[in-house]
Amino acid sequence: MTASASEPLPAYGVQGTLDDLGTPLAEVTFVVVDLETTGGSPAESAITEIGAVKVRGGEHLGDFGTLVDPGSEIPPFITALTGITQAMVTAAPTIDAVLPAFLEFARGCVLVAHNAPFDTGFLKAACAEHGYAWPAFPVIDTVDLARRVLTRDEVPNCRLETLARFFRAGTRPVHRALADARATVDVLHGLIERLGSFGVTTLEELRGFAKAPTPEQRRKRHLADTVPSAPGVYVFEDAGGEALYIGKSGDLRTRVRSYFTGSETRWRVREMVGLAERVRTIVCATGLEAEIRELRLIAEHKPRYNRRSKFPERVLWLKLTVEPFPRLSIVRECRDDGAAYLGPLSSQRQAEEARAAMHEAIPLRQCTQRLTPRLIERGKARGCVLGEIGRCGAPCEGHETVEGYEAHVTAARSVLAGDVRPVVAAAQVRIDRLAAAQRYEEAAAQRDRLAAFVRAAARGQRLGALAGCRQIVAARPAFDGGWELAVVRYGRLAAAGTIPPGAHPRPYVDALIATAETVFPWSVTTGAPGGAASAEEMECVLRWMDAPGTRPVEVDGTWTSPVHGGERLRAWIDNAYAAREPGEPRAGRPLR
Repeated sequence: MTASASEPLPAYGVQGTLDDLGTPLAEVTFVVVDLETTGGSPAESAITEIGAVKVRGGEHLGDFGTLVDPGSEIPPFITALTGITQAMVTAAPTIDAVLPAFLEFARGCVLVAHNAPFDTGFLKAACAEHGYAWPAFPVIDTVDLARRVLTRDEVPNCRLETLARFFRAGTRPVHRALADARATVDVLHGLIERLGSFGVTTLEELRGFAKAPTPEQRRKRHLADTVPSAPGVYVFEDAGGEALYIGKSGDLRTRVRSYFTGSETRWRVREMVGLAERVRTIVCATGLEAEIRELRLIAEHKPRYNRRSKFPERVLWLKLTVEPFPRLSIVRECRDDGAAYLGPLSSQRQAEEARAAMHEAIPLRQCTQRLTPRLIERGKARGCVLGEIGRCGAPCEGHETVEGYEAHVTAARSVLAGDVRPVVAAAQVRIDRLAAAQRYEEAAAQRDRLAAFVRAAARGQRLGALAGCRQIVAARPAFDGGWELAVVRYGRLAAAGTIPPGAHPRPYVDALIATAETVFPWSVTTGAPGGAASAEEMECVLRWMDAPGTRPVEVDGTWTSPVHGGERLRAWIDNAYAAREPGEPRAGRPLR
């Protein structure tokens, strides 16, 4: 039987060529590379060591290893981590001499690294700086592969040291480039062996494997079917209704669907998707409302897979106590008790630095003992060395009365109320004196104390000004030509809405104010001085208000920052840090 020209030809199978099968992994030449650097960012740091190992089919083909002169000081913590000292790199070649040799060593190979974006980021930056074209290397990241083939029951994390121990690597990673590259080779071979059970036998399959969604992700895709395309908050919940993860997005549908694709490679998130049984969404009028609702829900439910914003109550405050001889105390709660506060502060170290800066300017007592005139008269108070060296007026020994000590208290209250000039002036005198004596490390320590104080004061004064206003109504241009509206009461977002393009704004503003949440001016649980919202929520509101085009519609209260407050000096502090020489550690230069 023959087919006529007018009849369709029958469909026959076509036998593929060997080229269609891809490149077998046994024939791929891998160059496994590791770098040591002076920091984490290619823009601010430099390479100090390159190590690379070339392998094919399990056979070792060659090594490449060299120290590199970074052209800047190696920070002490990097030396402690890697063991690479300044003396070791003094006679080493610079990166412009090393780079061509490395590129030739890796030419035509597949580049492999553990956390590949870090290493390739530095190499690409070096190529761009010295005029070398970056070859189109295929890149394999062993972190991505490990997250796909290993479970949390097998390894607690995907750090190189953990994986090297799991796969019984012949070389222990020690934060030296060549040793870590050799350990990564063993990890790569162990992962490739595991990949055989997934049917991965070619380079093309290997490259696509880490980016492919897991079977669990594919199975749960239906959870995004009913999610709307609108701004808002999404909550992943397990079968019992417990919140596993809370997030926000300007387009809920697009964001939630991304959790079920190969673009989501975070280990913890993939684990969370495996436990999730439903996605609950809350549609919001604006992006600001979504951001605030996310913060509140995370603080309320404390989902196990959220890392940030779970414990807003853990902020710290610097408190001038209320007693006959007040002192500066670091506390976790801001009360309506008549005391003066500075904060909120994000860490214990920042709080201690800010307190030290104030102690350098104002001789308040630093002891923690209970001190009253009666105890002093009865000789029950204990003296300390600070009184002997003149750093304290020694009220505990009767050298300073309550009335005389009150002058220090008044000065401290003035500083906490917004006049930071005494602390800044005292710190600047010390910094200049230490710098003149070439005692730069001590000068840098004084600078850091001052910076912690100024930033804490600026933050507290900005938040305090917002929290002190009974009501602020603000509007910001929306993308569609209309306006976004926000009603803020005592620092808390009380309502959010929008005005359509071309509509008269007054009816929308009046309606939003009338339906806004009733907010009281004080809440001990939030820890905001005179405010009813967490510090993080108020900062979200302030960022929204600081955006170009935002306009205050109504302000009921005094929304200002102190003339001599920390806000005026915050840019000065930031510029002082930004003016560091390239490669200089953060604590290596005095404030000027």
